[in-house]
Amino acid sequence: MRAGRVTGTHTEGGDAGRRSRVDVAELVRIRTHHPEAIAEAAVRRARRPLLGDNGRLMIVAADHPARGALGVGDRGLAMANRAELLERLCLALSRPGVDGVLATADILDDLLLLGALDHKVVMGSMNRGGLQGASFELDDRFTGHRPEDIQRLGFDAGKLLLRIDYDDPGSLTTLESTARAVDEMAARRLPVFVEPFISRRTPEGKLRNDLSAEAVTRSIAIASGLGGSSAYTWLKVPVTEHPDDMARVMETSTLPAVLLGGDIGDSPEDQVAAYEKWRDALQLPTVRGLVVGRSLLYPADGDVAAAVDTAVGLL
Repeated sequence: MRAGRVTGTHTEGGDAGRRSRVDVAELVRIRTHHPEAIAEAAVRRARRPLLGDNGRLMIVAADHPARGALGVGDRGLAMANRAELLERLCLALSRPGVDGVLATADILDDLLLLGALDHKVVMGSMNRGGLQGASFELDDRFTGHRPEDIQRLGFDAGKLLLRIDYDDPGSLTTLESTARAVDEMAARRLPVFVEPFISRRTPEGKLRNDLSAEAVTRSIAIASGLGGSSAYTWLKVPVTEHPDDMARVMETSTLPAVLLGGDIGDSPEDQVAAYEKWRDALQLPTVRGLVVGRSLLYPADGDVAAAVDTAVGLL
Protein backbone atom coordinates (compact mmCIF):
# COMPACT_ATOMS: atom_id res chain seq x y z
CA MET A 1 0.00 0.00 0.00
CA ARG A 2 1.23 3.50 -0.85
CA ALA A 3 1.88 5.65 2.20
CA GLY A 4 -0.26 8.47 0.86
CA ARG A 5 -3.52 6.66 0.25
CA VAL A 6 -5.93 5.09 2.73
CA THR A 7 -7.35 1.81 1.44
CA GLY A 8 -9.67 -0.83 2.77
CA THR A 9 -12.79 1.33 3.10
CA HIS A 10 -16.17 -0.26 2.59
CA THR A 11 -19.72 0.98 2.19
CA GLU A 12 -22.90 0.61 4.12
CA GLY A 13 -26.52 1.35 3.33
CA GLY A 14 -28.17 1.08 -0.04
CA ASP A 15 -27.58 2.59 -3.48
CA ALA A 16 -27.65 6.42 -3.59
CA GLY A 17 -27.78 6.81 0.18
CA ARG A 18 -24.78 4.67 1.05
CA ARG A 19 -21.64 6.10 2.69
CA SER A 20 -18.11 4.76 2.66
CA ARG A 21 -16.75 3.71 6.04
CA VAL A 22 -13.57 5.70 6.68
CA ASP A 23 -10.72 3.73 8.25
CA VAL A 24 -9.74 6.12 11.04
CA ALA A 25 -7.02 3.81 12.36
CA GLU A 26 -5.31 3.84 8.97
CA LEU A 27 -5.54 7.63 8.73
CA VAL A 28 -3.93 7.94 12.15
CA ARG A 29 -1.24 5.40 11.23
CA ILE A 30 -0.25 7.40 8.15
CA ARG A 31 -0.33 10.68 10.05
CA THR A 32 1.85 9.13 12.78
CA HIS A 33 4.43 7.34 10.64
CA HIS A 34 4.29 9.15 7.30
CA PRO A 35 3.18 12.77 7.78
CA GLU A 36 4.96 13.65 4.52
CA ALA A 37 2.33 11.54 2.74
CA ILE A 38 -0.10 14.46 2.82
CA ALA A 39 2.17 16.71 0.75
CA GLU A 40 2.94 13.81 -1.56
CA ALA A 41 -0.78 13.19 -2.09
CA ALA A 42 -1.25 16.88 -2.90
CA VAL A 43 1.47 16.69 -5.57
CA ARG A 44 -0.13 13.58 -7.13
CA ARG A 45 -3.65 14.99 -7.11
CA ALA A 46 -5.20 15.19 -10.57
CA ARG A 47 -6.31 18.79 -11.10
CA ARG A 48 -9.00 20.45 -13.19
CA PRO A 49 -10.02 24.00 -14.16
CA LEU A 50 -12.01 26.04 -11.65
CA LEU A 51 -15.03 26.06 -13.97
CA GLY A 52 -16.21 23.13 -16.01
CA ASP A 53 -17.84 23.20 -19.43
CA ASN A 54 -21.14 24.53 -18.08
CA GLY A 55 -19.48 27.53 -16.41
CA ARG A 56 -21.05 26.63 -13.06
CA LEU A 57 -19.71 25.64 -9.65
CA MET A 58 -21.16 23.24 -7.10
CA ILE A 59 -18.98 23.23 -3.97
CA VAL A 60 -19.60 21.36 -0.73
CA ALA A 61 -18.47 23.35 2.32
CA ALA A 62 -17.05 21.80 5.49
CA ASP A 63 -14.96 24.53 7.11
CA HIS A 64 -17.35 25.11 10.01
CA PRO A 65 -15.69 22.96 12.73
CA ALA A 66 -12.48 25.01 12.85
CA ARG A 67 -14.53 28.03 13.97
CA GLY A 68 -16.21 25.97 16.67
CA ALA A 69 -19.46 25.94 14.67
CA LEU A 70 -20.43 22.28 15.03
CA GLY A 71 -24.19 22.58 15.11
CA VAL A 72 -26.79 21.76 12.47
CA GLY A 73 -30.28 22.92 13.34
CA ASP A 74 -31.00 21.83 16.91
CA ARG A 75 -28.14 19.26 16.88
CA GLY A 76 -25.42 21.16 18.69
CA LEU A 77 -22.55 18.76 17.93
CA ALA A 78 -23.71 17.26 14.65
CA MET A 79 -20.38 17.90 12.90
CA ALA A 80 -18.19 16.78 15.80
CA ASN A 81 -17.70 13.17 14.65
CA ARG A 82 -14.85 13.47 12.17
CA ALA A 83 -15.16 9.99 10.67
CA GLU A 84 -18.84 10.56 9.95
CA LEU A 85 -18.13 13.98 8.46
CA LEU A 86 -15.49 12.49 6.17
CA GLU A 87 -17.88 9.73 5.11
CA ARG A 88 -20.53 12.29 4.24
CA LEU A 89 -18.00 14.39 2.34
CA CYS A 90 -16.71 11.43 0.35
CA LEU A 91 -20.26 10.54 -0.61
CA ALA A 92 -21.08 14.12 -1.61
CA LEU A 93 -17.91 14.42 -3.69
CA SER A 94 -18.73 11.19 -5.49
CA ARG A 95 -22.06 12.48 -6.80
CA PRO A 96 -22.28 13.65 -10.43
CA GLY A 97 -22.13 17.41 -10.83
CA VAL A 98 -20.26 18.14 -7.58
CA ASP A 99 -17.22 20.21 -8.52
CA GLY A 100 -15.29 20.32 -5.26
CA VAL A 101 -14.96 21.08 -1.59
CA LEU A 102 -14.22 23.98 0.75
CA ALA A 103 -12.51 23.04 4.03
CA THR A 104 -9.69 23.68 6.45
CA ALA A 105 -6.32 21.94 6.35
CA ASP A 106 -7.17 19.11 8.74
CA ILE A 107 -10.16 18.01 6.66
CA LEU A 108 -8.48 18.52 3.29
CA ASP A 109 -5.46 16.54 4.50
CA ASP A 110 -7.72 13.61 5.36
CA LEU A 111 -9.49 13.85 2.00
CA LEU A 112 -6.12 13.88 0.22
CA LEU A 113 -5.14 10.68 2.03
CA LEU A 114 -8.50 9.16 1.15
CA GLY A 115 -7.96 9.97 -2.53
CA ALA A 116 -11.22 11.93 -2.68
CA LEU A 117 -9.89 15.11 -4.29
CA ASP A 118 -8.79 13.97 -7.73
CA HIS A 119 -10.38 16.06 -10.51
CA LYS A 120 -12.06 18.25 -7.89
CA VAL A 121 -11.83 21.96 -7.13
CA VAL A 122 -10.16 22.38 -3.74
CA MET A 123 -10.73 25.58 -1.76
CA GLY A 124 -8.72 26.32 1.35
CA SER A 125 -10.48 28.16 4.19
CA MET A 126 -8.33 31.09 5.24
CA ASN A 127 -9.68 32.86 8.33
CA ARG A 128 -11.26 30.84 11.12
CA GLY A 129 -10.14 32.89 14.13
CA GLY A 130 -13.56 34.43 14.77
CA LEU A 131 -14.77 31.60 16.96
CA GLN A 132 -18.52 31.20 17.21
CA GLY A 133 -19.82 32.86 20.35
CA ALA A 134 -16.48 34.42 21.38
CA SER A 135 -16.15 38.03 22.50
CA PHE A 136 -13.54 38.42 19.75
CA GLU A 137 -15.70 36.76 17.07
CA LEU A 138 -15.52 39.77 14.74
CA ASP A 139 -11.73 40.08 15.01
CA ASP A 140 -11.60 37.27 12.50
CA ARG A 141 -7.87 36.48 12.25
CA PHE A 142 -6.38 34.47 9.42
CA THR A 143 -5.66 31.22 11.24
CA GLY A 144 -6.24 28.81 8.34
CA HIS A 145 -4.68 28.49 4.91
CA ARG A 146 -2.30 31.23 3.85
CA PRO A 147 -2.02 32.17 0.16
CA GLU A 148 1.40 30.49 0.06
CA ASP A 149 -0.11 27.28 1.46
CA ILE A 150 -2.80 27.20 -1.21
CA GLN A 151 -0.16 27.73 -3.90
CA ARG A 152 2.28 25.19 -2.42
CA LEU A 153 -0.35 22.46 -2.17
CA GLY A 154 -1.66 23.08 -5.67
CA PHE A 155 -5.13 23.96 -4.44
CA ASP A 156 -7.44 25.93 -6.69
CA ALA A 157 -8.81 28.81 -4.61
CA GLY A 158 -9.20 30.29 -1.16
CA LYS A 159 -12.19 31.48 0.80
CA LEU A 160 -12.43 34.07 3.56
CA LEU A 161 -15.19 35.36 5.80
CA LEU A 162 -15.73 39.11 6.20
CA ARG A 163 -18.23 40.14 8.85
CA ILE A 164 -18.53 43.87 9.52
CA ASP A 165 -20.15 45.38 12.60
CA TYR A 166 -20.12 49.17 12.52
CA ASP A 167 -20.08 49.17 16.34
CA ASP A 168 -17.15 46.75 16.76
CA PRO A 169 -13.54 47.96 16.26
CA GLY A 170 -12.46 44.37 15.58
CA SER A 171 -14.13 44.61 12.20
CA LEU A 172 -11.49 47.08 11.03
CA THR A 173 -8.69 44.57 11.71
CA THR A 174 -10.54 41.92 9.73
CA LEU A 175 -11.24 44.39 6.91
CA GLU A 176 -7.58 45.34 6.55
CA SER A 177 -6.26 41.79 6.77
CA THR A 178 -8.86 40.70 4.22
CA ALA A 179 -7.64 43.34 1.77
CA ARG A 180 -4.05 42.12 2.15
CA ALA A 181 -5.18 38.51 1.61
CA VAL A 182 -6.95 39.59 -1.58
CA ASP A 183 -3.70 41.23 -2.73
CA GLU A 184 -1.63 38.13 -1.96
CA MET A 185 -4.03 35.82 -3.75
CA ALA A 186 -4.16 38.09 -6.80
CA ALA A 187 -0.35 38.21 -6.91
CA ARG A 188 -0.40 34.41 -7.21
CA ARG A 189 -3.29 34.47 -9.71
CA LEU A 190 -5.40 32.42 -7.33
CA PRO A 191 -9.15 33.02 -7.00
CA VAL A 192 -10.36 34.12 -3.59
CA PHE A 193 -14.01 33.84 -2.56
CA VAL A 194 -15.00 36.63 -0.16
CA GLU A 195 -18.06 35.97 2.02
CA PRO A 196 -19.25 39.37 3.30
CA PHE A 197 -21.91 40.23 5.88
CA ILE A 198 -23.08 43.24 7.80
CA SER A 199 -23.40 41.83 11.32
CA ARG A 200 -24.79 43.07 14.63
CA ARG A 201 -24.87 41.92 18.23
CA THR A 202 -28.21 41.19 19.86
CA PRO A 203 -28.92 42.63 23.34
CA GLU A 204 -27.83 39.21 24.65
CA GLY A 205 -24.48 39.56 22.86
CA LYS A 206 -25.04 37.01 20.08
CA LEU A 207 -23.82 37.87 16.61
CA ARG A 208 -26.45 38.00 13.88
CA ASN A 209 -25.93 38.55 10.15
CA ASP A 210 -28.27 41.12 8.59
CA LEU A 211 -29.85 39.59 5.47
CA SER A 212 -31.91 42.63 4.51
CA ALA A 213 -31.48 43.86 0.95
CA GLU A 214 -29.78 47.06 2.11
CA ALA A 215 -27.27 45.22 4.32
CA VAL A 216 -26.36 42.61 1.70
CA THR A 217 -26.00 45.35 -0.92
CA ARG A 218 -23.68 47.31 1.36
CA SER A 219 -21.58 44.23 2.18
CA ILE A 220 -21.15 43.41 -1.52
CA ALA A 221 -20.06 46.96 -2.29
CA ILE A 222 -17.45 46.90 0.50
CA ALA A 223 -16.10 43.46 -0.39
CA SER A 224 -15.82 44.26 -4.09
CA GLY A 225 -13.49 47.19 -3.44
CA LEU A 226 -10.93 45.43 -1.27
CA GLY A 227 -7.30 45.15 -2.32
CA GLY A 228 -5.31 46.50 -5.22
CA SER A 229 -6.96 44.22 -7.79
CA SER A 230 -10.34 42.55 -8.07
CA ALA A 231 -9.25 40.37 -10.99
CA TYR A 232 -9.27 37.16 -8.93
CA THR A 233 -12.01 38.07 -6.44
CA TRP A 234 -15.27 36.16 -6.30
CA LEU A 235 -18.15 36.83 -3.93
CA LYS A 236 -19.92 34.26 -1.77
CA VAL A 237 -23.26 35.79 -0.87
CA PRO A 238 -26.42 34.78 1.01
CA VAL A 239 -29.90 34.93 -0.43
CA THR A 240 -31.63 37.94 1.11
CA GLU A 241 -34.46 37.50 3.60
CA HIS A 242 -36.85 38.53 0.83
CA PRO A 243 -35.67 36.59 -2.25
CA ASP A 244 -37.39 39.01 -4.60
CA ASP A 245 -34.71 41.56 -3.66
CA MET A 246 -31.85 39.46 -5.02
CA ALA A 247 -31.94 40.81 -8.59
CA ARG A 248 -31.50 44.37 -7.34
CA VAL A 249 -28.90 43.39 -4.75
CA MET A 250 -26.71 41.54 -7.25
CA GLU A 251 -26.58 44.63 -9.48
CA THR A 252 -24.13 46.08 -6.93
CA SER A 253 -21.07 44.40 -8.47
CA THR A 254 -19.79 42.79 -11.67
CA LEU A 255 -17.72 40.27 -9.72
CA PRO A 256 -18.73 36.63 -10.24
CA ALA A 257 -20.62 35.23 -7.27
CA VAL A 258 -21.75 31.96 -5.72
CA LEU A 259 -24.62 31.53 -3.31
CA LEU A 260 -23.98 30.23 0.19
CA GLY A 261 -26.33 27.75 1.75
CA GLY A 262 -26.17 28.28 5.49
CA ASP A 263 -28.39 26.47 7.99
CA ILE A 264 -31.76 26.21 6.26
CA GLY A 265 -33.65 24.41 9.02
CA ASP A 266 -34.57 20.80 9.72
CA SER A 267 -38.01 20.45 8.18
CA PRO A 268 -38.63 19.27 4.61
CA GLU A 269 -40.64 22.45 4.07
CA ASP A 270 -37.63 24.58 5.00
CA GLN A 271 -35.45 22.67 2.55
CA VAL A 272 -37.93 23.05 -0.30
CA ALA A 273 -38.17 26.78 0.38
CA ALA A 274 -34.37 27.10 0.35
CA TYR A 275 -34.08 25.20 -2.94
CA GLU A 276 -36.62 27.50 -4.55
CA LYS A 277 -34.73 30.60 -3.38
CA TRP A 278 -31.48 29.21 -4.75
CA ARG A 279 -33.12 28.25 -8.05
CA ASP A 280 -34.40 31.78 -8.64
CA ALA A 281 -31.13 33.49 -7.64
CA LEU A 282 -29.08 31.17 -9.88
CA GLN A 283 -30.74 32.77 -12.91
CA LEU A 284 -29.05 36.12 -12.21
CA PRO A 285 -26.16 37.00 -14.55
CA THR A 286 -23.39 37.28 -11.95
CA VAL A 287 -24.36 34.15 -10.00
CA ARG A 288 -22.20 31.21 -11.08
CA GLY A 289 -23.04 28.49 -8.60
CA LEU A 290 -23.58 27.23 -5.07
CA VAL A 291 -21.39 26.64 -2.02
CA VAL A 292 -23.48 24.62 0.43
CA GLY A 293 -22.42 22.69 3.49
CA ARG A 294 -24.47 21.59 6.46
CA SER A 295 -27.83 21.46 4.69
CA LEU A 296 -26.43 18.95 2.17
CA LEU A 297 -24.14 16.98 4.47
CA TYR A 298 -26.71 16.72 7.28
CA PRO A 299 -30.16 16.85 5.64
CA ALA A 300 -33.22 16.33 7.79
CA ASP A 301 -34.02 12.96 6.22
CA GLY A 302 -30.40 11.76 6.40
CA ASP A 303 -30.14 11.12 2.65
CA VAL A 304 -26.95 12.97 1.69
CA ALA A 305 -26.93 11.73 -1.90
CA ALA A 306 -30.50 12.89 -2.56
CA ALA A 307 -29.86 16.31 -1.02
CA VAL A 308 -26.71 16.79 -3.10
CA ASP A 309 -28.39 15.60 -6.29
CA THR A 310 -31.27 18.03 -5.74
CA ALA A 311 -28.86 20.93 -5.30
CA VAL A 312 -26.91 19.93 -8.40
CA GLY A 313 -30.17 19.86 -10.32
CA LEU A 314 -30.72 23.54 -9.54
CA LEU A 315 -27.67 24.40 -11.64
